[in-house]
Amino acid sequence: MGFYRSDRQQITSPNAAPELLAKYEAPLDCLTAHLMLECSEVLAGVKPANLISLVNRTRPCGRNLYQLWQTHQHQVASRFGSLEFIMLQDKPRAVLLLCFDRNHLEQHLSHAGIRTLLHKAGYQPQSGLDELLDLLLQRIVKHDRFPHEIGLFIGYPPKDVAAFMGMVKLPFTCQALWKIYGNPAQSLRLAEDYRCCRQRMGAILATGNRQMLEIRDSEHPFFCHANDIDFHLPEGAKP
Repeated sequence: MGFYRSDRQQITSPNAAPELLAKYEAPLDCLTAHLMLECSEVLAGVKPANLISLVNRTRPCGRNLYQLWQTHQHQVASRFGSLEFIMLQDKPRAVLLLCFDRNHLEQHLSHAGIRTLLHKAGYQPQSGLDELLDLLLQRIVKHDRFPHEIGLFIGYPPKDVAAFMGMVKLPFTCQALWKIYGNPAQSLRLAEDYRCCRQRMGAILATGNRQMLEIRDSEHPFFCHANDIDFHLPEGAKP
C-alpha cells in the first residue's frame, strides 16, 4: 500500500479509538461506534467510500472487532441507512471492508476524467457501479493486494492517483493521507476536510451517549452546523 496508509492510522492516535469504544458496553454498540468513526467522511458526504480494516485481535477494551463483525454484520449494517458495506478481503487475521454511499460513489465514478483513468486501468467505459466493484474485488482476490486505482474509488484526487500509477508526469510534492503530486493545495484541503470529519465524529462518540449511535436520525449532531450543536464533551476531550 505505497500510495496511502490506513485512514485510521493517519487521522486518529493509537489510543483514541480503544478509549472511545470502551464507553459502549454492548458489543453491537461497540462495533457501531467504531464503524461510525471509520465511515465519518462518507457519512458527511465529503468522501464517496472508505476502506475499513477489522483486525482479529483483542483490543485493550477486551473486544475483538473482527469477531464482532462476524457475529453482528447484518445488524450493524442496518443501522447505517443508505451506506453499504462489501467485503474486499476475509482472512483469518483481518477483514477488509469497503463502506460507500451508492449514489455518491456512482456520481463520483461517472466523472469523465475518472472514467478515463479507469478505462486506462482496464475497466470498461460503460460499466455500472456494480460491475466496477466486481472487477475491483476480483483484482484484490487474484493478486492479494490493493490495485492502485482503488484510490479513485475512495475519493483521492485523480491527479494524484494518475501520477502514482505513472499515467501522467507530475513531481511528488508531499505525503498526507496519500502521496500528493503537483500543486498540493487542493489535495491538502481535501485531506483536512477528511481529518475534520473524523475528529468531529470522534468528539461526538466520546460522550458515550448511546443516542449518538442513531446515525439515521436527521437531527444527529454530526449533521448539524457546528454552531447549532448542543452536547457536552467529556472533560479533557478536544472538539
